[in-house]
Amino acid sequence: MKIPVFIACLSFGLAAIAGAAPRAYDFNDPKGVNGIQFSLDSVLEPIVGTASGVTGTVHFDPASPAATTGRIVVAARSLVVPNATQAGHIQGKDWLDTATHADITFELVKLTAVSTKENETTATATGKFTLKGVTKEITVPVRLTHLADAMGKRVPGTQGDLLVVRGEFSIKRADYGIQPGQMEDTVNPLIKLTLAIVGSAPKA
Repeated sequence: MKIPVFIACLSFGLAAIAGAAPRAYDFNDPKGVNGIQFSLDSVLEPIVGTASGVTGTVHFDPASPAATTGRIVVAARSLVVPNATQAGHIQGKDWLDTATHADITFELVKLTAVSTKENETTATATGKFTLKGVTKEITVPVRLTHLADAMGKRVPGTQGDLLVVRGEFSIKRADYGIQPGQMEDTVNPLIKLTLAIVGSAPKA
C-alpha cells in the first residue's frame, strides 16, 4: 500500500472512531422548561411540588447506550410548592437545609438491563444520589429517547440532537436526615420523584 493511501485510510478510520464517540448533552435547557416533580402523598396533607433548577451533562452514544455516563444537578432552592408556609419548611434546616446544601445530584455509575428499539432505550440506572449532604447508591428505571437533528424544532435557529431522559423513583426521607421517624402519620416517609428532562448536543 502506498503511503498516501495508507494515511488516507488511517484518517478515515480515526474519523469513524471519533464519530462514534459519545456526545455531551447539556441539560441547562435554554427554554427553561426542564423540571423534576416531587411528592409526599400523605393521608392528611399531601405535598406536591417541582424543582426547575436543572443542569448537568450526559454523555450518550445512540450506537452504544450502555456506555452512557453523566451527572444531573438540581438547585435545592428551586424546589417550590403552592403553599408558602410549606415552601419555607422545605427550604429550612429540618428539611433540605438549602442554606448549607445548595445542590441535589445524581451521578450515573452504570446502566444495566439495557434494551433499545429504534431511538428509545430503557434501562436500569445505578448511581450516586446526594441530598442534604448524604450520598447513597440508588437504582432508577429510566427511558432515554434520542432525537436526531431535532434541536431546531425546540429552539429555532439551532442545530443538533436532543436526548430526553425520563424516570420515576422513590427515596426514604429518613435516609437523608429529613426528619427521620417524625410526623409519619401526616407526612409520607417516602418522597416520590418524577423526571422528564431534555438535553441538547449542538452540531459542531
